[in-house]
Amino acid sequence: MTGRLPREFIDQLLSRVDVVDVVNRHVPLKKAGKDFKACCPFHDEKTPSFTVSPSKQFYHCFGCGASGTAITFMMEYNHLPFRDAVEDLANGAGLEIPDTGQENHHDHDWPRLLEHINAANQFYKQQLRSDPDAQVAIAYLKQRGINGEVAAQFEIGYAPDKWQALADTAAGSPQKLDELARAGLLSKRDSGGYYDRFRGRIIFPIHDRRGRTVAFGGRIVGQGEPKYLNSAESPVFNKSAELYRLHHARQAIAKHNEALVVEGYLDVIALVQHGVENVVATLGTATTHLHLQQLFRMTASIVFCFDGDRAGRVAAWRALQVALPELRDGRQISFLFLPESEDPDSFIRAQGAVAFRELLTNATPLPDFLFQHLTMETDLSRMDGRARLVSLASPLLSKIPSGPLLDLMHQKLTELSGVTSDRDKPKALSKATRNTTDKRLAPVATAVSLLIQHPTLASQVPLPELDSDGALGLELLQSIDRVAREEPGLSAAALLERFRDTKDFTSLEKLLAHNHLIKETGLERYYQQTLATLEEQQVSTRISELLSTPRTAEGDPGYRERLASLFERQRTLRQVRENR
Repeated sequence: MTGRLPREFIDQLLSRVDVVDVVNRHVPLKKAGKDFKACCPFHDEKTPSFTVSPSKQFYHCFGCGASGTAITFMMEYNHLPFRDAVEDLANGAGLEIPDTGQENHHDHDWPRLLEHINAANQFYKQQLRSDPDAQVAIAYLKQRGINGEVAAQFEIGYAPDKWQALADTAAGSPQKLDELARAGLLSKRDSGGYYDRFRGRIIFPIHDRRGRTVAFGGRIVGQGEPKYLNSAESPVFNKSAELYRLHHARQAIAKHNEALVVEGYLDVIALVQHGVENVVATLGTATTHLHLQQLFRMTASIVFCFDGDRAGRVAAWRALQVALPELRDGRQISFLFLPESEDPDSFIRAQGAVAFRELLTNATPLPDFLFQHLTMETDLSRMDGRARLVSLASPLLSKIPSGPLLDLMHQKLTELSGVTSDRDKPKALSKATRNTTDKRLAPVATAVSLLIQHPTLASQVPLPELDSDGALGLELLQSIDRVAREEPGLSAAALLERFRDTKDFTSLEKLLAHNHLIKETGLERYYQQTLATLEEQQVSTRISELLSTPRTAEGDPGYRERLASLFERQRTLRQVRENR
C-alpha cells in the first residue's frame, strides 16, 4: 500500500491507545457514569457538553458537534494532518510506523538532511553576528525596524558573499557535500565541485508544521537578482506546500479562528511585532491548494492581504481561482487590498495595529471580489454584456462544491444578468445522512448508526437481502455490515476509520455520536426491528408494483403465488417490527 498506512496498522494503533487517555492529556476529564465529560476544547462553554466514551473509543460535543476517534482528536486539537497525528499516537504507543514507500517521510537520508539544515541555520545566525560584511545586512534590518532581539526571535541569519562559505563547513567530505546539495543548500558546478546557493543574503529559516527547519529564504543585500531566493526543492522541502511561520501561527489562528496570508517574510515579522500573530506567508510562490488545505484544517476563515497595485490584484485573482474548489463546509475567504505603494510591513509600522485591524475587518469577501472583477470586464447596460457576464462566471462557479454558497452565487449572477440558471439543483441528502441532532432518525440511518456503534450486531443479526438500487444509505449499511462480519474484532472507532477517506465519513461520525436511549440488553432486538422495517418497506413496494400490473398478468401462473408470498412476508416482518 505505497504511500498509505495499512489499515491493519490503524486497527492495531486504535487497539493500543485509549481515547480517554489521549484526550485527558490535553483536556482534564471527569467521570460521568460510563463516560467522561469536560468543557469542550473546540468552542467556549461554561457547562460541560464534551463527552468521551470508552466503549465506543469516541468523543462528541453536544454543543458544537465536534466528534471523532483518538486520531481525529489529535488532528483537530493539534492542527495536524492525518499522517502526523497517527505518527504522534504511534510514538506514544511504542509502535513503529510501517515503511509504505512514501517519498519524503521515509527517505532514508531524511534525518541527516535535517541535521545538515539545522547546522546551516546555526552557521547563518553566527555569520550575522561575526562576519564583518554582515554590517550592511544589519543596517538594512534596522532600517526595516528589526533589531537584534527581533532577529534572534525569528532566527534571522546572514549568508556571506562568498562562493564556498557553507561548502567549506563540509571539510572536504564528499558525502557531506553531496548531502548539503541534496538538502538544497549547495549547487553543483558543471566543471565539478560545489558552491553555495545563498551568497550575500539575509537568511530566513523556513520550518515545517512540526517546527523543524527544512529550508531557507534569502533576500539579497544591495543590488542583484533575484531579490528573494529559496532553498532548492529537496526530499524534505516542497515550497508549494510550506508556509512561512505556520508552526508558530497555529495557536493564534485557532484562537482568532482566522488566518492572514501575506506575501513576504518581512511582512510577517512586522505584523507579529505589532501583535498580529495569526499570519503566515507564501514562499515567493502563488497560493496553492496545499496551502489552503493546511490552513483550512485550522480555521474556516482565510484573509489574503495584497498590495493595492495592479500586481496585487492579479495575484489575488489567481488565489481566488485556486480557492474556489476548497469553498465547502462553511469556509470563507476574503481579500484585503492595501492602499497603493503600501505593503503590510510599511502600513502597520506607519499606521499601527489598530488601523490595520480596521482594514482587516473590512476585507472584501471572495464572492464580492469575484463579481466586482467580472463586472469590470463587462457592460451590464448591454444585453450581450450581461450574456458575457454569464459566460465568464459560469466556469468559475462550476468549480465551487454544491451547497448554500453556490446557490447564493447563482442567485447573485441571476440578479446581475437577468438570466435564470437552469443548472441541476443539488440532490437531496440520503436518509442515512440526515442531521443526527434530530430526535428520530430515518430507519436506514438508525440501522447505520446502531451498526457503526456496535459492530458485533453484524454477527448477531444477519442483514436481509435489500435492494439498494443506488440508495446511498442502504449501500453504506451493506458496506459496514460486510466489514464488520469479515473482521469481527473491530472496535467502533476502528470501523469508523475504515471510511475516513470516503464521502460518508462525516455523516458516520455524527451517526456514531447519536444517542438511541436504549439499554444494552435491548440493542439486538431494536436493530432486528429496524432491519425488519427496512425490508417491509421494500416488500410493500413490490406488492404495489405487482398490483399495478395489467390485469392480463393474472394469467401468469406464478403471479398469485408471488403476491401471496409477499403478503405473508409482510405479515411476518410486521410481527417482528411490533415485537409480537
